[in-house]
Amino acid sequence: MTKELSTLLCIFLLSINIIAFTTMGYDKYASKHIPRHRVRERTLLLIATIGGSIGMILAMKIFKHKTLHKKFYIGVPIIFAIQVIIGILVIIELIGN
Repeated sequence: MTKELSTLLCIFLLSINIIAFTTMGYDKYASKHIPRHRVRERTLLLIATIGGSIGMILAMKIFKHKTLHKKFYIGVPIIFAIQVIIGILVIIELIGN
């Protein structure tokens, strides 16, 4: 993997995790103040799936939001574990070549 590609990947992951964290925070705020403007659960899960699982987990803990929903307190850590496994496999493949 080239240095440029690695840098872009890091920027993407940092950005998507910031988006995940702030989106979860916004949804917590909206749940109390503007319920008609909530973020859909499938949108939150999509953000976690495309790389924002760490930001989502941090937001769940800090904002105490979605912590009673199985698809979040079980699903998001599973998504994170799968992402870690994929990352490890990619690194192993790159080191082998």
